Amino acid sequence: MIVVAIVMTAPFLWMISSSFKSLSEIFRYPPTIFPHRPTIEGYSKLFRQFPFGRNMLNSAYTAAAHTVLAVFFCTLGGFGFAKYSFKGDKVLLAVLLGSMFIPFEVTMIPLYVVFRNIGWIDSHWGLIIPGAANAFGIFFMRQNIATIPDELMDAARVDGCSEFRIFFNMILPIAKPAMGSLSIIFFMNSWNNFLWPLILLQRPEMMTVTVALRSLQDPIRTPFDQIMAGSTLSTLPLIIAFMLLQRHFIAGITAGAIKG
Repeated sequence: MIVVAIVMTAPFLWMISSSFKSLSEIFRYPPTIFPHRPTIEGYSKLFRQFPFGRNMLNSAYTAAAHTVLAVFFCTLGGFGFAKYSFKGDKVLLAVLLGSMFIPFEVTMIPLYVVFRNIGWIDSHWGLIIPGAANAFGIFFMRQNIATIPDELMDAARVDGCSEFRIFFNMILPIAKPAMGSLSIIFFMNSWNNFLWPLILLQRPEMMTVTVALRSLQDPIRTPFDQIMAGSTLSTLPLIIAFMLLQRHFIAGITAGAIKG
């Protein structure tokens, strides 16, 4: 496991080290593990030549807004499938799960046409709204909420609680670990999303981090020092989010496996 951990972390350590190297030292042979003359020129040029701070902010708030909406709607949908029986519920769940087999590339062009007609091209709404209630999240929360005893809900109904109050005051607090793990998954997916923002966003100040890093590449000269600096900065929010929610992540991943 130590060997595997070293292999997995080596590219990240190289990225961080190269972000403090000059462009010439990055291509030096034999390569240097640690920079001989550490410099922050790559970071300085990155913020001086590009609106990278704005790009970081764009990724942060679009990923956060998408995560909040997706976790709420997926928890609501999972609650409905787990605790209520209605005509056609099994068929509807099967259709919902079947949608997971449809690649995003199939729906990308129709989605672009719809967003063009409603004026969401070069807008962050197109990054926040799609996938706000997706099949994976609903199924994930359904498996977790299904482990909550029905007797708790029955006791709450006897005390006069409405269904929405049961959801907000009982289900949400119990399902908090699963919601935490789902938040990490959604946040990482939204932050690392590249293809759809590349198609949707046009102005440099509207770009997210992934698209901004791609725009740094040039057919003639690629500034690898700036790319390494930008890549290092782009991983920090993911590390912080995981460190804050790792306890809920582990608990949420294992909770849904109790009952299918």
